[in-house]
Amino acid sequence: MTDPIEPSTSCGTTVIHPRREPFDHGLLPIQKLIFSDPTQSLTALKKKLLDSSSNHRVDSAAISDSLQISTDHAKLLLDTLASVHHSDSEPLVRNEPGQNDAVGADVHDLVLLLYIQSYKRLLPRSHKDSASVADVWPSTSAFDGYFSALSPLQLMRSNSRRFMPSQADEEAHQLLYLQKHLGNILSLLAEPGEGEGEGEESLVLTMDRFEHLGFLVQFGDKAEGNCLSQSSPFFANSDPDMPAVPVPLAQVHDWLMQNITSALEHISERTSAKENGPASATDQDVAMTDACTVSAKSSTSTRDSSFIEGISKSSYVKHASDIKGSSVKVLNCQESTIYVLAPLRYAIVYGCSDATIVLGAVGKAVRVEHCERVHVIVAAKRICIANCRECVFFLGVNQQPLMVGDNHKLQVAPYNTCYPQLTEHMSEVGILPTVNRWNETLALGMLDPHDSLSHPAGVSDAQAESATCVDPDQLTNFVIPNWLVGESTGSTKDNPFALPDAYAASQLRNVLPISLFETSVSTHNSPQSQGEPEFCCFGITYESTC
Repeated sequence: MTDPIEPSTSCGTTVIHPRREPFDHGLLPIQKLIFSDPTQSLTALKKKLLDSSSNHRVDSAAISDSLQISTDHAKLLLDTLASVHHSDSEPLVRNEPGQNDAVGADVHDLVLLLYIQSYKRLLPRSHKDSASVADVWPSTSAFDGYFSALSPLQLMRSNSRRFMPSQADEEAHQLLYLQKHLGNILSLLAEPGEGEGEGEESLVLTMDRFEHLGFLVQFGDKAEGNCLSQSSPFFANSDPDMPAVPVPLAQVHDWLMQNITSALEHISERTSAKENGPASATDQDVAMTDACTVSAKSSTSTRDSSFIEGISKSSYVKHASDIKGSSVKVLNCQESTIYVLAPLRYAIVYGCSDATIVLGAVGKAVRVEHCERVHVIVAAKRICIANCRECVFFLGVNQQPLMVGDNHKLQVAPYNTCYPQLTEHMSEVGILPTVNRWNETLALGMLDPHDSLSHPAGVSDAQAESATCVDPDQLTNFVIPNWLVGESTGSTKDNPFALPDAYAASQLRNVLPISLFETSVSTHNSPQSQGEPEFCCFGITYESTC
């Protein structure tokens, strides 16, 4: 018998964590991707796909045929896998938008993404006023049934905020999911060994197959460069010139289960200490006198994310030097203008209302959820919009915008701003300025099977509401104030995304009257007031050429 292997949880630096990205950005509300018996179904699917491929990689045609889904949905699956993959050396990740079929998806990564489609997000603890918020316009939805009972600021300040899942709650929930399904997940990566034994007892994991688990878990706090095998006692320090010896599946299972159990205990101890000790600045309910004090509203997570939370009736800016990590979450902000002028991998905008949010360049994925009357301006590879109302999205995106859930009265428009480092930031994270699919929205299901909240009956097959395009004559350029960047912002005419013909023609029609106006008043203006004509409304500066 082999000696038991101790979990790698010493000093808190090698604690196992679930990777957030597949759970935050990788779940698609497509019913055919969710299996009642994922192990049996995906084992057969894996075999079929591997038999059809000579290099363990498959394109959208093979995926469409095997899963009996449309080609568009198969391509979406490839795009989604690329956006949440853990390795920057993966060919699918390095590919340019629209070229994923040229390299295809690794079958084992694809199977893992399909497996976690059975995941359900953490159910919020019962709301004390649930009966009073159940019957609201236009229907009982995830948004209406829980989140819109209070405004974002009220939610942040009230006791009800304690009903919302914390980051630790979500991590524990994801770890419990992985703990429950670990045996099935490992069996999908295993292969028969050469020794004695039959069935599951003979299964082994090679180093290559073990590395695929990095799609779902990581050790330590840094997601980039996540080489899972070097954190394990099985393959660490293996000779790169010699193939590592495969490890019995049961041994890998036991070791991972020990690590997950230790991580759950670590979260429980940390949560208990926080509840019993003095609350930190970021955990306390914010007093009314602090509602406009923006300096206390931003925090940095040890898990490679920055948080901007609870900004109210203010302007707030973060530059690249202010971002600790590669992702940002903007949460529960109200009647404010938020600028995140930085290159990012991921971004989430959640629970905001009556705000304008400018995200610099997001190279992987953006998710905007449970927002009302928000303007979002973003250059990104992809964006998913869920359960939003009366929002406008000014987009420079390389992939089709996804519309999921219970959306109402959304509008999309071409990207409409610029700042001095934008082109550099886009290049850094791999966004192409020559590709903008802002108006090619793809509406998926209105019912999100990953959402644990209740939904109205009879909408399981309903399609999410799509978005309308902003009228060309209504498009207004957004000017980022000079004081935010410490230098001239440059003209919004430096927008890296070319305007569509109809919008460009509208701008030209409006430039002449403004130019004549400038000429007529120039003798009355001081030198300091000259430059691009602007006007300000609710703290937001726009060019008046549109």
